[in-house]
Amino acid sequence: MESSDLGENGSPKVHQANPDLMSEDAKQKERDFRKKLNRDVRQVVSESIHKGVKLIVHRPDYVLESKQEYVSLSKELMPVVQEIARKTLPLLEQETSSEFARYHYYGSKFQADSIAYQDYRYFAKKRPPTESPSLVVGLRVDESASMAAFGRLEAAKRAVIAVYEFCQICNIPILIYGDTADVSKMEQMSIFAYTDFHKTDPNDRFRLMGIRPRSNNRDGMALRIMAERLAVSPQETKLLISISDGQPKAMDDYTGSYAAQDMQMTISEYERKGLTFLAAAIGQDKDVISHIYGKERFLDITNLNDFPGKLVRIISRYL
Repeated sequence: MESSDLGENGSPKVHQANPDLMSEDAKQKERDFRKKLNRDVRQVVSESIHKGVKLIVHRPDYVLESKQEYVSLSKELMPVVQEIARKTLPLLEQETSSEFARYHYYGSKFQADSIAYQDYRYFAKKRPPTESPSLVVGLRVDESASMAAFGRLEAAKRAVIAVYEFCQICNIPILIYGDTADVSKMEQMSIFAYTDFHKTDPNDRFRLMGIRPRSNNRDGMALRIMAERLAVSPQETKLLISISDGQPKAMDDYTGSYAAQDMQMTISEYERKGLTFLAAAIGQDKDVISHIYGKERFLDITNLNDFPGKLVRIISRYL
């Protein structure tokens, strides 16, 4: 268990305890949820170019070592996350009580202070009495083998921890999936559902430690699956962020212009459904990723140490 006493040096103290055994009923609910995820995502891609790809959705478990790794990675992040949340929450409360909903592409009230962001959300519009500002966030993590290089894996883990904890503090529904391709002939696409707003669990933060470099990447399929789950959510603003270190590449021919066009068509399709896409590039293929997503959706993460804080601040902008 984790002690609330941080000790003299400010580091959390972790003591081994007998882990709570999951009841048979809880285990069955977890199995049922995983089966439903598999059915749902297969339906999503059944009418796309990925319909013949053998897909499996995993619901990763966690162990004591996952908790220890989480404590190690999160202890320096939490002060930054909490400070950003502290500044964001009053604005969120003010926005909830406000007569106008800010940051829209059109509306009856012009906001001069929004021009600095250069994202064309310069207007506010009257909010109906029943409407409250709302945001849902999807975070897609590329788990291709190249993520093992140059500290990218740890940077990705630190970023998802920061985003997850920020969303918990601000009560933002959060969807965090990882993906890889070509694990085997019977599993050509693998989705790892670390957190899902349809089944929240405080221990999801420990599942995030299961993110690791695996095999290839079939980005368009992963984007489509996550975009569809966000598209049907009731929140007004739907933000999907992809963390990737390279361009799409999967067997047999999912690469180059074919893969790029698939991703661009998926982005266009779901932007028409109200989604906002951002791409955080943390590897050597930044120019390619920028071309695929478009410069207006591209985040060049040059300094991996600044990545978690930068990502959280970007998300707070959409509240």
